[in-house]
This record gives sequence, structure tokens and C-alpha cells, in this order.
Amino acid sequence: MSLLAVGTLAFDDIETPHGRAEMVVGGACTYIALAASYFVQPVQLVSVVGDDFPESTLDDLRSRGVDLQGLQIMEGKKSFYWAGKYHRDLNSRDTLDTQLNVLADFNPIVPPAFRKPDFLMLGNLTPQIQMQVIDQLEERPKLIALDTMNFWMNSAWDDLMKVIKRIDMLIINDEEARQLSGEHALLKAANIIHEMGPKYVVIKKGEHGALLFHEGKTFFAAGLPLAEVIDPTGAGDTFAGGFMGALAARGDLSFAGMKRAIIYGSAMASFCVEKFSTERLADLDENLIRERVEQFAELVNFQV
Repeated sequence: MSLLAVGTLAFDDIETPHGRAEMVVGGACTYIALAASYFVQPVQLVSVVGDDFPESTLDDLRSRGVDLQGLQIMEGKKSFYWAGKYHRDLNSRDTLDTQLNVLADFNPIVPPAFRKPDFLMLGNLTPQIQMQVIDQLEERPKLIALDTMNFWMNSAWDDLMKVIKRIDMLIINDEEARQLSGEHALLKAANIIHEMGPKYVVIKKGEHGALLFHEGKTFFAAGLPLAEVIDPTGAGDTFAGGFMGALAARGDLSFAGMKRAIIYGSAMASFCVEKFSTERLADLDENLIRERVEQFAELVNFQV
């Protein structure tokens, strides 16, 4: 099974109560592709960077089975940049700087070899770009998942509604689900979002886990208690990448298959937050991932 991932490759400047990491590699698609590559290959990537993006990072992605045919490298231009400072609770943050750079004029081009993916993960970008990608596909994937954020709800509502009608799954956090639906109760919020188009709704709750809604069924994956969280940047994208990678690896779109994939996504996200940037994700293996998944299983295992 193939997974097409669309999103940003970027530089981040991150400050948390545990320290600061300057000009480190980030971006939604970086986290998505890294997490997914542990489960499925190829991961086909569509994104854009400037010529300042490190070749060593691209080589590492290639070595992990990430196909970069869809990556545009803009000569003489800078990559997308984001700077943020997290509050002590690590659940909230302040954006200090955002520089779109190459992203300002990004026109996604899906290579011919990428136009029949089995699964599509649309990372957080403008709804227009997300629609452009769908329009270039020659066959509809088995599952189209999309991430979005409050900013697009405020600035591009009509386009967001158009693209949401065309997807199978929406992956957003609890704050975004409440704004999108106008409902505070997440069950009601999910039902309203279903009416917008998506058959599946995944609502992330940060350290408190994630919820999956489909056809009246609900599944809750608890957050794994960690001794220390260093940097939550990219955790949501890592969750999405792990989830879609695990789903694509088996191709099981049953509710049981979705529940299993949610746990794998949660496990990958729990690794992500243990170090700054992508450092922890780059240092995993099959045994570590299996052990972490078993920890999640034990967390909710009980006898009636």
C-alpha cells in the first residue's frame, strides 16, 4: 500500500520550559513522513523547501523509504519558518514569528507516479492547496484524511467546507472541533462534522489522548503518562503519520482496524515529545515501537 503525504517541510525555533532549539527541522510533512515510514513504504511526499533546507535531512528521509519526487526545491529562496514559545503546562503556546517564504507561492505538483495512492494524508495547509492535490489524483484513494486549524476556519471558511466535503476523515484537536462545529460537547461536535462530509472524525486531546467517531461508534485512546515532556511540537502530525502508516500497512478500514491504528499513532506521538524536533523519531526501531504499543494496551486492559 502507498501513502501520499502533503504538507510542510520547515525550520522551527522552539522554546519550552526545558530549553530552546533554534533553526531545527520541523514541518507537518516531516513529522508525518517520518512516523509513517516505520509502517509503510513508499511514503510519497509533496512539499516545497528553499535551497537552505539541509540535504542531510532529505537524505535521511530517502533512506527511510520516503519518495521525494514531489518535493520542489526553490533556488535562492528560504524555507517556511515558525517560532514559538510554550507555556509551563506545555498545552498552550505563543507564536512568535511565522515566515511563509516558499510557502507563499506554493503550487503543489503531484508527480504522475503519485497520482494513484492507496491512502492520502493532507497535512495542515490552505484548503485551496489541499483541493489542488485531490484534483490531480487519477483515482480516489481508499481513504483521504485531512488536518486543518483555526486559522483556516477564520480566513478560508468557504474553501474549507468545499474540501471537507471531499474527504473521508478529519483529524483535528478538541479546540478546533468545537470551533468548526459550534458545539462544546465533543460527541455533538463529531456528529455535526459528520454532516459536513467526513465519515470518520478523529479528535486529538493532546496529553489526554484521542477520540475516534464513526457511524455512531466511539473509541477513546488514552494518553500515555510520561515522566517528562520536552517538546510537543509536531506531536499531532506524528500521530497522523503513525495512524495513516499503520492503517496503510494493513489496509484494514474496519472500525477495529481504525482503533488499532489510533493506538499506533498515539504511540508514535508519545515518542515525538520526548526530545526536541524530530530527534526522537529518527532513533526508533520495531522493538521500541512494539513495546510502546504494548504499554498503551496495558493502560486500558482490565477484566469485567
